Amino acid sequence: MSGADARGWPVKTPRIRHVLFDFDGVLADYHHEVRIGHLARHSGMPHEHVREVLFGSGLETAYDSGGIDTDDYLARLGSGLACSLDADTWIEARVAGSFAIDEVLEQIEALDPALELGVLTNNGVMMAQVIPRVVERIYPRLQGRVLCSGGFQLRKPEPRIFTLALETLGWQAAHTLFVDDVFANVQGAREAGLHADTVSSGRTLRKVLKRYL
Repeated sequence: MSGADARGWPVKTPRIRHVLFDFDGVLADYHHEVRIGHLARHSGMPHEHVREVLFGSGLETAYDSGGIDTDDYLARLGSGLACSLDADTWIEARVAGSFAIDEVLEQIEALDPALELGVLTNNGVMMAQVIPRVVERIYPRLQGRVLCSGGFQLRKPEPRIFTLALETLGWQAAHTLFVDDVFANVQGAREAGLHADTVSSGRTLRKVLKRYL
């Protein structure tokens, strides 16, 4: 497929062989309050206290950035909530707050089976156990290619995380399309040499896929 530049000259569309998706805001809607409510019920703590321990304290960002490992994160979270909190409980709460976007998943199911698909999400490594449950219907297309920022000790939009992700996947930037609902992350991917665009709904994903595939 080809298009034209501002002068009307033909421009060849890059040959995309791989598509890398953000998770929250692209494949699934994430509702902090539902997750917080789940943890509030588990711990018996007020909703506002749970929010402060998770987000106000910087604990979640530290875990998402790989600054602390899972054991330390769960220990600190449990201490802050004055309860025992294991990985299973955390995963259940995260699943409870994550809702697959059916219109997006339908489009992914219709993609050429030859396309390799993956996920790069700004989350700690336990998120790799959440994603298969939230987007179960397309997970066979993603299996083995779900990458979390905590595992790289970097977060999007840092260009280096995209370079490391591609090295991990064995993909080439020139043949990879990245989509995210945050434009800063798209810019970081472009700096790393990937084709990248902003997606905020099933409708915008359809337009982007039509442009590149």
